[in-house]
Amino acid sequence: MAFKLEIAESEEKKEKYEMLLPQIRALIKDESDLIANLGNICSALKYSFENFIWVGFYLKSKDNPQELVLGPFQGRVACTRISFGKGVCGKAAESKMTVIVENVEEFPGHIVCDPLSKSEIVIPVLKDGEVAAVLDIDSGDYSCFDVTDKKYLELMIEKIINIFPGK
Repeated sequence: MAFKLEIAESEEKKEKYEMLLPQIRALIKDESDLIANLGNICSALKYSFENFIWVGFYLKSKDNPQELVLGPFQGRVACTRISFGKGVCGKAAESKMTVIVENVEEFPGHIVCDPLSKSEIVIPVLKDGEVAAVLDIDSGDYSCFDVTDKKYLELMIEKIINIFPGK
């Protein structure tokens, strides 16, 4: 099935997210495969926001419950495994809270996967109160992410949580 993503021409993030989120739900509505859905979500996000240079999911490792392993993404090659508590993704997984970093070079313990990354937002995906994954988005611009991104990305995760397997 072909799906044409309508990208808002607006410069306002809020309008872009409000146009994008229903499309993401429609895009994944009839597909049951987690990897296929996460891949399409990454693509939709990356190509809707010109300053997103990397968008991807890190999934909770099946071998180690305190580790994230690289899942579907759009962008340059990435780190494969990240321990809870390490780097921005690991901090978000450990705290179960969204982390916004205005300048990754100033983040203690930042893991450099792509030297082009300047700012980052990581949203934990909680299923049954446990971390199932994190959504990681990097920008080549400093201070790219704010409360608008946090609000709409967390809302998106809430709306798609049913695609993740539960206990």
